[in-house]
Amino acid sequence: MNRKEFARLRRQLMRMMGKCGIAILPAAEVKIRNRDVEYGYRPDSDFYYMTGFAEPSAVAVLVPGRPHGEYILFCRERDPEREAWDGPRAGPDGAVSECGADDAFPITDIDDILPGLIEQSDRVYYTMGTHPEFDQQVVGWINKLRSQAGRGVGTPEEFVALDHLLHDMRLYKSRAEISVMRKSARIAAAAHRRGMRACRPGMMEHELEAEYLYEFRKAGAATSYEPIVGAGANACVLHYVANDARVGDGDLVLVDAGCELDYYASDITRTFPANGVFTKEQRAIYDIVLAAQQAAIDKVRAGNHWDEPHLAAVRTITRGLVKLGLLKGRVPTLMKDEAYRRFYMHRTGHWIGMDVHDVGDYKVDGQWRLLEPGMVLTVEPGIYIPPGLKGVPKRFHGIGVRIEDDVLVTRGDPDILSSGVPKQPDEIEALMQTA
Repeated sequence: MNRKEFARLRRQLMRMMGKCGIAILPAAEVKIRNRDVEYGYRPDSDFYYMTGFAEPSAVAVLVPGRPHGEYILFCRERDPEREAWDGPRAGPDGAVSECGADDAFPITDIDDILPGLIEQSDRVYYTMGTHPEFDQQVVGWINKLRSQAGRGVGTPEEFVALDHLLHDMRLYKSRAEISVMRKSARIAAAAHRRGMRACRPGMMEHELEAEYLYEFRKAGAATSYEPIVGAGANACVLHYVANDARVGDGDLVLVDAGCELDYYASDITRTFPANGVFTKEQRAIYDIVLAAQQAAIDKVRAGNHWDEPHLAAVRTITRGLVKLGLLKGRVPTLMKDEAYRRFYMHRTGHWIGMDVHDVGDYKVDGQWRLLEPGMVLTVEPGIYIPPGLKGVPKRFHGIGVRIEDDVLVTRGDPDILSSGVPKQPDEIEALMQTA
């Protein structure tokens, strides 16, 4: 996104804040992986959403109506010696000229400057608990001001949870955000097509994973989460990430892999036969999950509530398992008793955006939230039959199937951002035969 988009988002938040408020957003800090090795840096999503600034050791401050500029950024100063090791820094001057800040100061001056800005405010908007060390700094500034109240120093009257406003904003994607998410999904879809074509019995799961990672990096993206590449029974482990087993002939392979582009995530899952041909039992389970996903996607419409896609998926899965003889009884009763949870134990989706499991409340005032245009969610039903599951014919053991797409709520039909990778069984088999 460009500077104008970030400026628009800041203006929107400040309108919601009103005058006499101050919002404080710290960036994420660099984290040590082990000894002198750092994790790859990724800015805090809320901070980046407001700033487009991707450096650590920074704090954004929004003060609606401040005569000298409403958007203040504290950041690291230029340092040629450190920049020779770690790369260029914007510095306070660059934060203004290149990054859109109205005013900028060295991060080392924050203790001298920020308390004065807080003093002039009636309300402090801040998210507690995300950055514990910085929480202590904020509390320290407030307590210092309160200790000086007898000398006429002003103190804020309210402490307001910033995430209550900000996360509701992030739930509704702008056209610019949707454009980035569509590109992210397009890259992930290409990776899934590549993985299907590359899959062969006898290869290691991590070899298959490498095909996806190659496609991500070739396109300038990174993984949005640790990929799941589960062959055979490993597909029945919901958060399987070891990816260290050999792919067997006759296995189904479940790959849950998405990428992050410009800090926006995609999240796609496909399940396919390692040898390119579904067995009768695999196809039977797969068809149920595919029908469940389609039923759920059909419910991703403005005006429907959040739980409707899930209920549609559960109904279809329960009905399909009854037809296969894996569940016995009336569908409404089985749904009420949650008998399906033996095979399908997770929800059908989640919000997606800057975070894979994105922010935004699923309920409002105790009621499921209504879907509205601009919201983006995953739709990912599944059926998992691990080896040894009692009461299930052995021919179904070790079959795990999940199908997942990223879906945009529109004013009309659902928009599947990740439609670029096949999921019809015949299409999957045809693609795998072209390798």
